[in-house]
Amino acid sequence: MTSYSALEEVVRRRLRQGPVRGLYSAMRRGLEGRAKAIAEMGDYEAFRSEARRIKERSVARFSELVDTFTRNAEKRGAKVYFARDGEEAVKIIVRIARDAQARLVAKSKSLTSEEILLNDGLQAQGLNVIETDLGERIIQLAREKPSHLVFPAIHKTLEDVNLLFSEEARREISSDIREIMNYIRQRLREIFLTADIGFNGANVAIAEIGAVVLETNEGNGRMTSSLPRVQVVLVGIEKIVETVEEALILAGAHAVAATGQRLTTYVSIMAGRSPMAGDSSREMHIVLLDNGRSRMLSEDIFREALYCIRCGACMNVCAPYSVTGGHIFGHIYPGPIGIPWTANIHGLDEASFAHLCISCGLCKEVCPISINIPLMISRVKNLLASRYGYPKADKSMMRYETLGKLASQLAPVSNWFLKTRASRYLLEKLVGLDRTVPLPEFRRDTFVKRFNRVRVEVPTPRARVALFLDFFPNYCRPEIAESLVTALQLAGVKVELPPQLTSGYPLIAYGDWEGAKKYAARNVELLSSYVEQGYSIVSIEPTATYTLKNIYPYLLKDDGRAEALAKNTLEALQVLWGLVSEGLLTVRARFKKRYGIHVPCHQRPLSGVENVLALMREAGLEAVVIEDGMCCGMGGTFGLKRGPIGRELSKAMGARLFEFFNSGGVETIVTESSVCAIHLAEGANVEVFHPLDILCFEKPS
Repeated sequence: MTSYSALEEVVRRRLRQGPVRGLYSAMRRGLEGRAKAIAEMGDYEAFRSEARRIKERSVARFSELVDTFTRNAEKRGAKVYFARDGEEAVKIIVRIARDAQARLVAKSKSLTSEEILLNDGLQAQGLNVIETDLGERIIQLAREKPSHLVFPAIHKTLEDVNLLFSEEARREISSDIREIMNYIRQRLREIFLTADIGFNGANVAIAEIGAVVLETNEGNGRMTSSLPRVQVVLVGIEKIVETVEEALILAGAHAVAATGQRLTTYVSIMAGRSPMAGDSSREMHIVLLDNGRSRMLSEDIFREALYCIRCGACMNVCAPYSVTGGHIFGHIYPGPIGIPWTANIHGLDEASFAHLCISCGLCKEVCPISINIPLMISRVKNLLASRYGYPKADKSMMRYETLGKLASQLAPVSNWFLKTRASRYLLEKLVGLDRTVPLPEFRRDTFVKRFNRVRVEVPTPRARVALFLDFFPNYCRPEIAESLVTALQLAGVKVELPPQLTSGYPLIAYGDWEGAKKYAARNVELLSSYVEQGYSIVSIEPTATYTLKNIYPYLLKDDGRAEALAKNTLEALQVLWGLVSEGLLTVRARFKKRYGIHVPCHQRPLSGVENVLALMREAGLEAVVIEDGMCCGMGGTFGLKRGPIGRELSKAMGARLFEFFNSGGVETIVTESSVCAIHLAEGANVEVFHPLDILCFEKPS
């Protein structure tokens, strides 16, 4: 168990050392390659939906497909074993090695073998195990765990690799990449030709033909699976699909998401073994591993983890992982998907790195199977809290609405209090609010109080809107909501302000499922009558919109009103751009500068940059989108917390983006997220505005 305080210390040490060398640039290359491949595919979302359907129906037919695969694989001459857990799997493979009188095992990359600590088990029995994947060999020589699902040595520099191979060769190897590659090729040829056993994992297993699919970019998988007399394959039972066609679709999904390829360089479909050089005694052994997968199948929340195809895309977009690396943001399975996998396979105590997740939700957006990784992580946090309690700062952040109301009621005294050094020191000690983070000004005159002064009667409305405010537009920035309502009414839209809570997203972020469900249920109850009367729910803050559209239907699966609310929830700028497009409003700029647009994480699965960019260009503004594909690091209230799992990590995540804005030739930043605005204004030292601060809407003349 890594306690929260121990995790804090590990992260603090990492931050002192600086980000993991080379990791961020490698992640960027992965994201850029993925984007390019998707652009070339045409209808990627249809492809993605089909890939998800394949995994859904395959996992639902677990037992049937295991039986079919076993029967057909054995017809082709393979021996198939079923291992209930990792210990049993290791025993089976050790027994196979003993029967073969094996001494040397040539091993292709297999994260499933890492899961069960196979190398340790084989070496304890006197077997020499050599990893033949370049990245895995580097990690083996370094005596480390992989730090990435696809690129295990992503954190190693050329100098690191050169030193490791020089030590192995017992001679100086040049840092020239060609000499390093020549050395490893020569070294591995000996292994391929003399190994008694070739071991590999499998990316997919095909029930209808009893075959396994192995995808590699180096070709070593084909060498380990074909040259040694005995071949051993370890496959998690969640990887079995029914048909060859399904397997090839998943192979494509894996390649696009992992490396930006249309297909991995070497895709091998292996079933049984053919004689080689007259040797008809060649063997194929396939070990099917459960190790907690059947239990995950029975749990609604964690079932989706079984859909994972190990592409690593979620890691390439994860901001905290980009700073800490997979040895901190991980156990054996690193990265976002590693959190639910670790909790279920290796135990909840090993999954405390879940606290590093900032709940940006981007892991779901890049996942080729659309796995709801963020909500599984939230559930892991919930389970950790049930066992160990919530960290102090997390508990405070989940009381954000109560504190906001109080600060608003006491304004301007509360604003004075929140600026004094003594009070900030006290708050840091008592509730974990970082003493140096800038805080917004609270308004006594909230938008709820202002609404009746802004509201006008629209006799024959062309549309009806119910406004959803969330925290900032009510307590801190009521002028944003006021600008929105004024513009809507100018276009002949009737606006109402229903009684409501804020979205409750911080409770999801920190794992308070019961509290989040209460927020969801109450808001659904308050807003549903408006939906039933034909109102659209117009939401200002991206995170609030995301919560209404994507979180509430998940939390309240049995309440059809939550789904109806989601379908009828619109973004504020989406509505305004629609009205401008229809000629019902015109838009102009209050002041002109060179603007850099920041797209908040929760806006990406909504409209992305589409509406804000369209409105700014319609207003004649010069605007450019500046991003790196990852979260800015604020993570909602995450960046308000004291310490390395909070403010310190948040600033480290944001440093790259701040630099992009500073070097991008922009004078001002525009973003729809109020919390991102706090982070960007401080980090980039540039003025930050909401689009409704700079856009003015008028009736057409």
